[in-house]
Amino acid sequence: MECDRLAIANQLARFARTVDSRDWDAVGEVFADDVSFDYGDGREQSGIAAMRAQFRVFLGGCGPSQHLIGSIAIELDGDAAVSRAYVQARHQGRGDKADRIFDTHGDYVDRWARTPAGWRIVRRDARWSMHVGDPSVLAPG
Repeated sequence: MECDRLAIANQLARFARTVDSRDWDAVGEVFADDVSFDYGDGREQSGIAAMRAQFRVFLGGCGPSQHLIGSIAIELDGDAAVSRAYVQARHQGRGDKADRIFDTHGDYVDRWARTPAGWRIVRRDARWSMHVGDPSVLAPG
């Protein structure tokens, strides 16, 4: 059980490093191919291609970002799990917006499934509680 909790926590860390490095191909190493999600904008979406597109729209054209994930709570139920984690994400602008910052704070509520390749997120709900700064730094790449 503790091994599963550690594996899920490591996957959350992998997610943060994946999006911050803009490694869109590695998104499938954290999320299931048939993932469903609402990234806090009220739009119900599904599929790994839609998830990659979501990240590209918001992170593809901004400068550096850093997603910090903490206060992780994990409930295990056999080959399924639910995690709740705080997220703080800092986004810096690029080019003529390099002096601007946009911070977001909220929760990721993820449903997980154990697969032959390891734990994968099958459902993500992002719930944003705060936004500070200039959202125009988020732009498609």
